[in-house]
Amino acid sequence: MARDRMSRAASVKRRRTRSVRDLSALAAVLVLGACSPATLLNAFLSGEGYASHTSVAYGDVDRQVLDVYVPEAQAGAAPVIVFFYGGSWKSGSRDTYRFIAEAFAPRGFTVVVPDYRLYPEVRFPAFVEDGARAMRWVRDNIGDYGGDPERIILMGHSAGAHIAALLAFDERYLARVGVPADALRGLVGIAGPYAFNPLAYRSTRRISSGLPSIDNARPVTFVGGEDIAALLLHGGDDTTVLPRNTKALAERIRETGGRPTTHVYPETGHIGIVLSFAPPFRGRDTVYEDTLRFLRSL
Repeated sequence: MARDRMSRAASVKRRRTRSVRDLSALAAVLVLGACSPATLLNAFLSGEGYASHTSVAYGDVDRQVLDVYVPEAQAGAAPVIVFFYGGSWKSGSRDTYRFIAEAFAPRGFTVVVPDYRLYPEVRFPAFVEDGARAMRWVRDNIGDYGGDPERIILMGHSAGAHIAALLAFDERYLARVGVPADALRGLVGIAGPYAFNPLAYRSTRRISSGLPSIDNARPVTFVGGEDIAALLLHGGDDTTVLPRNTKALAERIRETGGRPTTHVYPETGHIGIVLSFAPPFRGRDTVYEDTLRFLRSL
């Protein structure tokens, strides 16, 4: 009993220490201005080791644009990461995620960060269709930026992980825009709602209204033995998108013959897991190192 109490006390102390450390880092970011933490994290970036090409159109409407980050030192065509940010399909902007590009472009990856249309302008599946259009652009044009169109890795956080997973597993989206499934080398899903019912929550009900079946919006529905390497990451303390979503997707992939790599990080929340790619937060867990290891194995 005494030992259990001591163990619990030590766990609480570790959690408080981490929380204080994270809050201190965020406080340092927030004093720089009155905009989003993600935007302010860009103030910590060196900008070294890569070149950026911003506001490149991949479609005809305002939010169908993307940014491309190209490694400066690269022998041969670089593998390509297409990163979709989160925001509950209602918010988000590509320019606040330059810290994702700086995490990987200097390490030899071409990084593409698209915007996509959001609710209430559009409803499901328009944002997934925008993701497919962005993939079509990457397939056709990334060679001009030194990227390899045959080695594309989908990556996303939260709603962006949902988009990435649907593109990876529901073959209809990429097929409609003429992107072959074998162009995809991997999927990195970070805290994605892969198995949730969008009609069961007030915050997402209208976004997915009109669905003939909720399964149309659930990536787990479409897993069918695709030969796509998958890395699935989740925070154990995530109360926004529960870790059971990652567990359900991993189980479904295994059932169909795949071998996903899954990590659930204790004492990490929904936003904390994506902040782990930013310089002030790297090293507090192994999210960044685990992701780099997976990407280099593809």
